Amino acid sequence: MAGITELLKKTDRKFRIGCEPFVIDQNTYLQIANLGTILLQFYQAVNELYYLSGRGDYPQWICEYLDCGKTEQAIDYGRMRRFRTDLPMIIRPDLILTDDGFIVSELDSVPGGFGLLAELSQHYSDAGYEIIGGRDGIVDHFRQAIEECFALAGPVLAIVVSDESADYFPEMQWMANALSLSGLKAYAVKPEELCFQEDGLYLKCGQRLECIDVVYRFFELFDLKNIPKIDLLLYAVRKQIVRITPPLKSYLEEKLLFALLHHPRLEDYWIRALGVDGYQTLVRVMPQTWIMDPRPVPPHAVIPNLKLGASPVTDWHQLKQATQRQRELVIKISGFSELSWGSRGICIGHDVPGEAWADAIDNALHSFPEHPYILQRFHKGRRVKASYYDWPAGTRISMQGRVRLCPYYFVHHNQAHLAGILATICPLDKKLIHGMSDAIMVPTRAE
Repeated sequence: MAGITELLKKTDRKFRIGCEPFVIDQNTYLQIANLGTILLQFYQAVNELYYLSGRGDYPQWICEYLDCGKTEQAIDYGRMRRFRTDLPMIIRPDLILTDDGFIVSELDSVPGGFGLLAELSQHYSDAGYEIIGGRDGIVDHFRQAIEECFALAGPVLAIVVSDESADYFPEMQWMANALSLSGLKAYAVKPEELCFQEDGLYLKCGQRLECIDVVYRFFELFDLKNIPKIDLLLYAVRKQIVRITPPLKSYLEEKLLFALLHHPRLEDYWIRALGVDGYQTLVRVMPQTWIMDPRPVPPHAVIPNLKLGASPVTDWHQLKQATQRQRELVIKISGFSELSWGSRGICIGHDVPGEAWADAIDNALHSFPEHPYILQRFHKGRRVKASYYDWPAGTRISMQGRVRLCPYYFVHHNQAHLAGILATICPLDKKLIHGMSDAIMVPTRAE
């Protein structure tokens, strides 16, 4: 522990330093390790379903939902045939450990935290702990994924971080330095530092220009209008002067994908795309989800699998009458909004008064179709034990809390490789589990 505290004491950490990695049992580890392959298949299936819907082979409402609220620019780039097969390079689900295993609360293809996990992995490994992914798993798999993305040896990478994502800039700088030490020339830059010339996209490095081959996009597509030089960057991407990852596909970044997975009309499609076992796995670990579309349901129809007590729900406003126990539901904005990340835009039904719950329902319905919201089953995290180091007292403090596990899968050689798992343990009195000053954030190891 002394080695970790001395190494991290010099850094500005906005969380508690765990005394040891978070431990999961072997069965949980194997399930998480296998999940990456299924999630990659899920992204492939969503990517294909969007195109099939757009050309009329599947219902039009699928791509209409996925395009809700999007700018014409975002839709156009998402549909360009030259990028049709492009998928996210990093897949990160948010897993909540429950009494029955784990549940996938969200799925992120533009995730933060992997730079932090990479740094922590080195510190805890150097202190003698065997962690999932090993000391350099994140850095090594990131490098391999970028090299495969460019399909040539020695590409130059720019990790482009927008002002809206500025809190993550230090970890992206650390990541760029680590990648450079591993043999991949990499820079963490702000968009305004890029410059475009007819033969390429460049970065000023002292008195010379460095030609960029690959851009790792650490900015959200809803924020394009606020990003300096974005038109030049997009032009370079469109002309294939530079490669960009994750791809500019806003439909892959929607929480309502969970609702499509659970939609009865699409069951046969998912089984064909994922296989029976893969489909059943995702249906089990992804909570039931519904798109809060305010359009009237026909008199003979119901909202599938949504009930209030024993009564099927036919109108969203019925949910306003739910008791606190019946309100074990979550309302979230689906995506393409500044409220769609960082635990914002979320209302947990049983944690708010009835009036606030009714207001959240009204807000969600009124926001459609510009900003679609989803309704999701709430799954309570189980209690876990952890300990952190108290700097002023110089002592170890035990804490009970709930944990979110963030496995990072890097896609290369047509496989999703588990490179590490970041555990975030929040005190029991916190309603949402996310990075905060009261949270312990550590790598994970398997028993």
